[in-house]
Amino acid sequence: MNSVKNSATSKPEPRGALHLLIIGAGPYGLSLAAYAAHHHLEHVVVGKPMEFWKQNMPPGMFLRSPLEWHIDPLGFHTFARYVEVHGFDTSSLVPLPIQMALDYFSWFQAQKGIVVAENYVQRLDHEGGIYRATLDDRSVIRARNVVVATGIKYFSHTPPELAGLLPAGRFTHTSSLVEFSRLAGRRCLIVGGRQSAFEWAALLKEDRASEVHVAYRHETPAFSESDWAWVPELAENTVRQPGWFRSLPGAEPEALHHRFWTEGRRKLEPWLAGRVARPGITLWPGSKAVRCDLLPDEALRVSLDTGAALVVDHVVLATGYQVDIRRVPFLAEGNILEFLRCDDGVPVLDEHFQADLPGLFFTGLAASKGFGPIFGFLLGCPASARIIGDYLGER
Repeated sequence: MNSVKNSATSKPEPRGALHLLIIGAGPYGLSLAAYAAHHHLEHVVVGKPMEFWKQNMPPGMFLRSPLEWHIDPLGFHTFARYVEVHGFDTSSLVPLPIQMALDYFSWFQAQKGIVVAENYVQRLDHEGGIYRATLDDRSVIRARNVVVATGIKYFSHTPPELAGLLPAGRFTHTSSLVEFSRLAGRRCLIVGGRQSAFEWAALLKEDRASEVHVAYRHETPAFSESDWAWVPELAENTVRQPGWFRSLPGAEPEALHHRFWTEGRRKLEPWLAGRVARPGITLWPGSKAVRCDLLPDEALRVSLDTGAALVVDHVVLATGYQVDIRRVPFLAEGNILEFLRCDDGVPVLDEHFQADLPGLFFTGLAASKGFGPIFGFLLGCPASARIIGDYLGER
């Protein structure tokens, strides 16, 4: 336990239990750790800092987040502050390279003095009002409160109809495809028609894939700059009144989801347009893969419902993410799922991000159903940190 104890210690807990264990060292976990230190809560952060971003996002990727978005719940170590301190030209940061974002997160962690225990939680159990986390080095952390801040790592979505259609080993979700050189000279089909599908198409072709096809059911989204100016106020609304989203009347929650959908899914970033309008990239709007045949030369012939047939070597699934908390390994291994109330795989949370199992909290995408779509974005980090941190600070 001493090897992983964070420097922020002031609230001793009964029976040797830690006040707070944060599982996950991505943006949501680091943001909460900073706020827990602000409240002088004894806490430990377990995970590999920004691991998913480093391992599951390609080096040539750009973020869609505006420079105004950051992860500091205290509003000081913002992205704008990072840019100012280092004297960067903001015009060179639109769009925002992923490496610049990673540099900001590392700077943030250093500025806040956040110590991370670089272990994995293998199982989480609830025993007598205390949580027991068993780590990969067989050590155990006991805590009164646990926040699951593991991001989207376990939620990549492979539609069952595609899993049944495509031969095993011949398709990859975008979250697992970050080294494009292995597909140099190969013919690829990307299934999906939103930002990641088009960006992966550009990256594949730029890394010398011979052909890239992009098939999707809808019309081609417009290459148009997204308007996120209205979103920060929603985050502040959530802090001021954590239950505001779930209390919206009638069709208003769906209307808000639709507005996010319009900005984030029905638009493609303008800087991507020229990168996909090039020889070797073919778009197939209004189409769906309905058949896949393995040819004698090991190529795949994928038939679309439009009548077209594409001969490719590999299929890439740009099919997004879908929360199913049962897929989180350390929850499945322990006894948490026996007590946890879920709605179609999504944990049911109260106004403090707390599950119906007292002291267990979920944030990030896992909280977006009850708290609104901002928690699928970077902008949700400071808001959830403040809500959870203030609640725990008063207990």
